[in-house]
Amino acid sequence: MYIKTLTIQGFKSYRDQTAIEPFSPGHNVVVGRNGSGKSNFFAAIRFVLSDAYTSMSKQERQSLLHEGVSTAQTMSAYVEIVFDNSDNRFPTGKDTVILRRTIGLKKDEYSLDKKSASKGDVMNLLESAGFSRSNPYYIVPQGRITSLTNAKDHERLALLKEVAGTKVYEQRRVESLKIMEETDAKRSKIAELLSYIATRLEELEGEKDELKEFHNADRERRCLEYALYTRELEEVANKLEQLEEERKQEMHTANTARTSFTQREEQLATLERQISSHRQTLAILGSTRPALRFDLADLTATRAKTQLAIQDLQERGEVGEQRREEMQAELEAVETRAAEVEASLIEIRPEWEEVVEQEKEEKRLMDEAQTRLGALHAKQGRISRFSSRAERDNYLRIEIKGLKSAENAVVQSLSVVEEDIASTREKIEDLQRRATESREQLQEKGELFTQLGEEIVQKNAKKAKLVEQRKELWREDTKYEQLVGSAKDELHATQRTLAGMMDRDTGSGLRAVDRIAEQLGLEGVYGPLYRLFEIPDKKYSTAIEQTAGNSLFHVVVDTDATAQKVLDVLQREKSGRVTFMPLNRLKPRLVPFPQAPDALPLIDRLQFDPLHRRAFEQVFGKTAVCENLQVASAYVRSHGLNTITLEGDKVDRKGALTGGYHDVRRSRIETIRAVKHWTQKYEADSKILAEIKAQDAQLEQEITKLTGEIQVLSNKRAQAQAIRAGLADEAYVLDAEKAQLAVRIEQLEKAKTEQETDVRDMKLRREAYEAEMKTPLAAGLSQEEIDEMEELGRQADTKKKALLEVGKRKTELGTRKNMLEIELSESLKRKRDELRSKLDSLAHVDTDDLESTGADLAAKTQELEALNDSITTLQDRIAETEAEHDKLTSEMNKLTAQIEKLQTQQVEDSRGISRQQKSTERYLTKRQVLLTRKDECNTKIRDLGVLPEEAYEKYVNERIEKLVKRLHNAKENLKKFAHVNKKAFEQYTNFTKQREQFIKRREDLDESAKSIEELIESLDQQKDEAIERTFKQVSKNFEEVFGKLVPAGRGRLIMQKRLDMDQDDEDDEEAGQQSSIDNYTGVSIKVSFNSKVDEGLRIQQLSGGQKSLVALATVFAIQKCDPAPFYLFDEIDANLDAQYRTAVASMIHELSSNAQFITTTFRPEMLVRADKFYGVLFNNQKISSIRSITREEAQEFVEQETAAQ
Repeated sequence: MYIKTLTIQGFKSYRDQTAIEPFSPGHNVVVGRNGSGKSNFFAAIRFVLSDAYTSMSKQERQSLLHEGVSTAQTMSAYVEIVFDNSDNRFPTGKDTVILRRTIGLKKDEYSLDKKSASKGDVMNLLESAGFSRSNPYYIVPQGRITSLTNAKDHERLALLKEVAGTKVYEQRRVESLKIMEETDAKRSKIAELLSYIATRLEELEGEKDELKEFHNADRERRCLEYALYTRELEEVANKLEQLEEERKQEMHTANTARTSFTQREEQLATLERQISSHRQTLAILGSTRPALRFDLADLTATRAKTQLAIQDLQERGEVGEQRREEMQAELEAVETRAAEVEASLIEIRPEWEEVVEQEKEEKRLMDEAQTRLGALHAKQGRISRFSSRAERDNYLRIEIKGLKSAENAVVQSLSVVEEDIASTREKIEDLQRRATESREQLQEKGELFTQLGEEIVQKNAKKAKLVEQRKELWREDTKYEQLVGSAKDELHATQRTLAGMMDRDTGSGLRAVDRIAEQLGLEGVYGPLYRLFEIPDKKYSTAIEQTAGNSLFHVVVDTDATAQKVLDVLQREKSGRVTFMPLNRLKPRLVPFPQAPDALPLIDRLQFDPLHRRAFEQVFGKTAVCENLQVASAYVRSHGLNTITLEGDKVDRKGALTGGYHDVRRSRIETIRAVKHWTQKYEADSKILAEIKAQDAQLEQEITKLTGEIQVLSNKRAQAQAIRAGLADEAYVLDAEKAQLAVRIEQLEKAKTEQETDVRDMKLRREAYEAEMKTPLAAGLSQEEIDEMEELGRQADTKKKALLEVGKRKTELGTRKNMLEIELSESLKRKRDELRSKLDSLAHVDTDDLESTGADLAAKTQELEALNDSITTLQDRIAETEAEHDKLTSEMNKLTAQIEKLQTQQVEDSRGISRQQKSTERYLTKRQVLLTRKDECNTKIRDLGVLPEEAYEKYVNERIEKLVKRLHNAKENLKKFAHVNKKAFEQYTNFTKQREQFIKRREDLDESAKSIEELIESLDQQKDEAIERTFKQVSKNFEEVFGKLVPAGRGRLIMQKRLDMDQDDEDDEEAGQQSSIDNYTGVSIKVSFNSKVDEGLRIQQLSGGQKSLVALATVFAIQKCDPAPFYLFDEIDANLDAQYRTAVASMIHELSSNAQFITTTFRPEMLVRADKFYGVLFNNQKISSIRSITREEAQEFVEQETAAQ
């Protein structure tokens, strides 16, 4: 064991908390300047361990507190030592032991392992660890070496006695002598008392004869009085028995009335709860009926509006449908006429085309003939114009060239016309394709428009249904808000009633426990006991309530740690007081219950979680419920358990009987049951209300979502309608462009035909010129040519006539065809397009009037159906509400009548109970009077003393009058003995007993005195042996230690005796003779520093350094005689010579292997072989501190200090 750490605060110069690093279990050296606080460091350790600081005054305690330059005053200080107890030298069973001493102006306290301890306990613990009070040399402060150096021989003898423990022997001897003196005093007192008792016995011997006659007369008197008192007791007992029978009959009647009263109270409570429930339901119906009627009126008005809207829509639909039908009929007529015209055109067009082709052919043939004829005429005319062939050919070449140029020009123009025709045809095809696409898209958008309308109608219907559901939820919400409010009010009322049944601190504490458990998340807080059980059979409620008492409000927890957590918060917040029942600490002692039907374990009448069984066993585990008090009392006596009746009358196994009237209206169990009921009701209704609100919120979201979807669909529908209108316009424009392009193609075809005719004519003329160039220039036409001219003239006339006929036919067909085409294009088609546009406008553009009207009509029709259903439902509900209201009102009237009837009966029974209570009071008064007479008789009989045997039978049959007369005579006879000492016999007997007791006491004291004398003799002998043994051991140790410190020298301790004070009497180890300790006068020392055989010098003859060394050798010898676990040396090497300081340091190093050393020094020798070093510092505020330093720092500090000196 050794000092592990040290903490100082407020002690002397150590103002601030100073925690010193762990010490070495070997040699520790502390260095520091003078006045820095080294001695205060040692004083702190002595303050805790030794008795140097005991029984201090206020001024002495003040001197130990820190006083620095600061104005703040230190009010308390403490020193704490932590011991390493790995060797279990302290019998605590722990590896470390923490010892602290705290001092203040008005306190001085110890604590052991952080727990308060007394000084005696601490001192005993230190002694058990090896800190001997008789050997104070394990702490050597400054000056002790010097005082030991200068000690006289008798002072060294006193030190040796202290080390040997002779103080204990002397203390016990003094105590024994004191006891001896007290024993002698007691023996002297006993002798005086025995002499007095002998004198009194002689006097009482003469009074016994006269006293005997008196006793005979007095015995007669007592026998007579006993007979009279016995008769009176019998009379009183009979009256008590009769009174008890009357009381039992009244109690039976009263119990029956009270049972009926209690039952009616329960009936009244039940009826009142029913009325309260009915009132609550009526209140809800009262608030629901106007809302239902309002909703019905609102729905009826809405239905009327909807019916008007449907009628309006139907009328609008009928007008729009009539108009559409008329336009459709007109369109059909136009289309029929158009079909007829197209059919006529189909018939005329082939004929007309054939005539056109025929005209073309006839015109071609006529043109060819005319051209050939013109060429022949021209040739005939040129014969006379040209004089030569060359001139002619030159002319012809010019004509041919001009014709070729014209022909090429016409051919190029014809190519352009053909390309224009092809391009126009492509445009027509593109317009036709685009028009077809527009009409297809128009059809798609129409279908989409219709689909969106249907979806809007469906979603509006769904929205209307959800709105109705939401209204129903609003009605349910209103209903349950009233239910929750009512349940909350009832719950608060019952909670206030329950709180009134406990003290205010308990109520506050229970509320705080629930809050704290929730805040801290403590699952182990199960709540008050009353929340943890149910009573299946209500007839046991009173018994359970009376048995539990205030334990109903005890809080059950899993462990005491959980309870401590809650208690800490309760104390911090000052939130009331609560009693906890930690299940891990409860160890209920179970008692055996009788196996009988008339004594049932009360705990079996409860239902609870098996987890909490210990708590219920603690409260109810020792109680049985019985039918009546007689049975209950019998089981208490036979089985030693507590019992209780169903009415709540308790019989405790310790003898207490508790009972009386129990007001069910103030029943805790009933109030607790009400609290549980309304709590469950409040939680259930609150849960339903929360679900209703959640459903309402969900419906609100769905309605909002549907509204948004309807708006999106309406926007899409409007967008589709706008697109359809644009597509219709586009199709019309495309048709118009296509018609214009068709006219253009006809014009181009006509131009193409004309150009082809011109090309053909120019080609014939060119070929004729080329053929003419191949012929020679003649004087005129040949006969063939003349014949040809004639033939061509005839053909031309014929073709012209034919052409006229064909032209006439063509004109007729063309006129008919044009008329039909004009009618078709300008009239029928335009009319058809107009009608189609109008119908399309009716079908698509005017949607709100036609299709929208139909959709709205369908929606309104669905809405009307939904309204009719809702109105029917509301009407049924209103009827049900009215019926329920009437039913509840009728039931309330019946319940009120029942309550009035029961209350009347209760008033009558209450009066009866009051009369019974007064009767009970009268019974108690009579009973008390009789019991008083009985007690008086018993007292008088007891005062008669011990009666003779004849007293019990002698006057049993005597009449009372005769007994009274004889008693009077006996009392008159006793008057003669008035002067007799009535207590002579008693006094004689008492004095005889006292004499025997004193003789026995005197013998005990004589034996005790002998034992004390033997003890004193034994103590004297033990003291002599202890001093002899200690001297021998210390002397031997001194020689060994001195031999190690001064190897060349020798040292001895010499015991001086009174018989040879002037001589040296050496007591060596072989001397075995015993002598009285009183013959010892001192202990001297002889040492030699340079010889093993010299006689040596006395200590007075040595130098100062040598004296200090001898003193240190003495200290080491004493310490080896009684080793301590550690040693504290304060500058023990201050006065030693250099060579001896090294020897002392070596010895300390050697001893530190078995014990811890903490030393202070200014010398370097002590640092050489030490294990750990500490430096003490001191600032200008006079505050000390200490820290661990290295060996080099310690040596440097010592060198500086030596140089400074």
